[in-house]
Amino acid sequence: MPDNIHQPPPDTRAPLVPRILNEWKTLSILGGPILIAQLAQMANGVIDTVMSGHASAEDLAGVGIGSSIWMPIFLLFMGVLGALQPIISGYNGARDVQRIMPATWQGLYIGAGCAVLMIVLLLNARPVFDMLNLDAATGDIAEGYLNAFAWGVPFMLLMLALRGLTDGLGHTRVIMAFSVLGTLINLPLNYLFIYGGLGIPAMGGIGCGWATAISNAMAVTALVIYLNRSPLYRHFHLVADWVKPDWAEIRYILAIGIPIGFTIFVEASMFSVIALFLVPLGPIVVAGHQIALNLTSLTFMVPLSLGLALTLRVSFLVGARTSSTAHLLSRSSLILAAGIAVVYAVGLFLLASPISRLYTSDPEVQAVATILLKFAAVFQIADVMQVTCISALRGYKDTRIPMFIMLFSFWGIGLPLGYVLTFTDVFVPAMGAPGFWVGVTAGLASAALLLGWRLYLYTSRNPV
Repeated sequence: MPDNIHQPPPDTRAPLVPRILNEWKTLSILGGPILIAQLAQMANGVIDTVMSGHASAEDLAGVGIGSSIWMPIFLLFMGVLGALQPIISGYNGARDVQRIMPATWQGLYIGAGCAVLMIVLLLNARPVFDMLNLDAATGDIAEGYLNAFAWGVPFMLLMLALRGLTDGLGHTRVIMAFSVLGTLINLPLNYLFIYGGLGIPAMGGIGCGWATAISNAMAVTALVIYLNRSPLYRHFHLVADWVKPDWAEIRYILAIGIPIGFTIFVEASMFSVIALFLVPLGPIVVAGHQIALNLTSLTFMVPLSLGLALTLRVSFLVGARTSSTAHLLSRSSLILAAGIAVVYAVGLFLLASPISRLYTSDPEVQAVATILLKFAAVFQIADVMQVTCISALRGYKDTRIPMFIMLFSFWGIGLPLGYVLTFTDVFVPAMGAPGFWVGVTAGLASAALLLGWRLYLYTSRNPV
């Protein structure tokens, strides 16, 4: 049954400030485990990069190229399945328990379909390698890595679908625990499959794919066993509550999820395109850009986790028919987000040089990274605000219009303006790499303003 610990009902009789603080406390309870789960998933990428890099430069390049192919596809499907969290959280808030497992099963069917599509794409990536003119050794490693990695895809997407159930019920610590477990399994398996041992031949970068596939399979198997045996889920049985595909429910989930997935894909693809555009400026500029991008990706985990928790909480409150608290939380969360953004901006601006020195000993790369990190300080403010707004809107299951707002802001403003500022003298003398950071910041600022206005209108049109 739904519990009152992870998703407590709001106290609408309390004074305004205590109500806000109580909701922020709930966000921290929900968001803390989400943050740890996100960091555990990022750690897998770091482990793959470091360990394959010690095998050879070709292995590192092959794993990097393979990752750059599967990651955007995975993010697309992650967004699609991300619709389950607000849907199930809404059912949880409404105490409409009988609809939770049917929705979970429809998510599992969608995940199975996404897995088939993703596997087909990964197993037929050779034309991409040929288009990139990769040398034979690197291309073979990338292809072998993806062929091995593909075996774990069904388990990755099964985890995402089951996350809809656990997070939707407010139990965000469950996925945190099994994400950390997957990382702990991945580390020794990477060593065995990359370098060889215990009768396993050294596979280099290809071994990363096998290690990831096996660790995902083991973590998800443990998750399924837990869900079927834990007293916490005694009312939610995957096997006993099996239902046939319900095409109306599947269409409902996809109507919410596809815009989320496309939005995430649009953002990820924009940064990939920027990296390609910067290649002609030389390896020093590209390296400095990667440092700034890596750090902002890391710091983004906190507002992203806050946003995911906000989606869960708002959808729960709407389902519980306490729209006044949902509106209050949606708007007050912008104050919390602004505080985080200011701390980030000041910290990045003041510590840009020391941070650059932590990443590299090359003084030229340090100089580029320091400049870009100062631009990234302003970028952080817009980025934190836009993710907070769009996360609140997803709690209301409003995803289609936000998708168009993000598409316009990123590809209509951010990328074109960044290109003009980087390479041309139309507005100012060509800025080089900082031009793209200015352009992206402008795009994110546009998104934050438009999404903020959308959120204001949406909450105003749906009063209690």
